[in-house]
Amino acid sequence: MSAVNSTVGTEHPASDRLREQVHVVTQDIQAIGAAARDATQEKFDRLQAEAADLYEHGRVKARQAARSLEQHVAEKPLTSILIATAVGVLLGRFWARR
Repeated sequence: MSAVNSTVGTEHPASDRLREQVHVVTQDIQAIGAAARDATQEKFDRLQAEAADLYEHGRVKARQAARSLEQHVAEKPLTSILIATAVGVLLGRFWARR
């Protein structure tokens, strides 16, 4: 019986150490997960802000192009009509071949 008692006595501290190590590892994994989540959220926020800036820049450029086109049509209406007609004829021929 003394051999059994000595084995049981040494297993108990080892199992306690194992539980403690599992707890430490679990906390480390949770900390790593939280850090990864935070890093991902920061990157997402930066990308979202950059996308919003690019979208707004595109809107401004589109408005400028529309104003420029309107100004050109107002200054040269006959030329604009001829260009629009030529583009229409070319697109019509292109689609007719398909």
